[in-house]
Amino acid sequence: MKKVSPSVDEWLKEAKADPAALQEGMFLVHNGVVRQTPKAKVRQGINDGSLVKGLEFAYDAEKVEAAIAETYKMDGIFHVRVWLNEGRLELGDDIMYVLIGGDIRPHVIDALQFLVGKIKTECVTEIEHKM
Repeated sequence: MKKVSPSVDEWLKEAKADPAALQEGMFLVHNGVVRQTPKAKVRQGINDGSLVKGLEFAYDAEKVEAAIAETYKMDGIFHVRVWLNEGRLELGDDIMYVLIGGDIRPHVIDALQFLVGKIKTECVTEIEHKM
């Protein structure tokens, strides 16, 4: 069942209140949303003329937790938070939020890229519903 999206403002307040925040110089947030353009067209240039009207989304919580733990082992990363939606999602619905806090920009960018990539390739199932 589709979930209510979190407040990124609240996430940032909580992250900045953590003692580890004294070591952090940057936070990055990723917000993935359901788009109308099919994944195959965006990623592989395959255009079958279809459009996405919704998405069935599920995830493996244990794999997500393992990916988060792996991200914490990266250089300069002190804060990681992930929220994933589930169920039948419509165009514009939030799929995921990921917040990374770390010491310097290159570390935070690398960690965000790593974690979002790992979630998308190893932890979730996405089935596009097309029109």
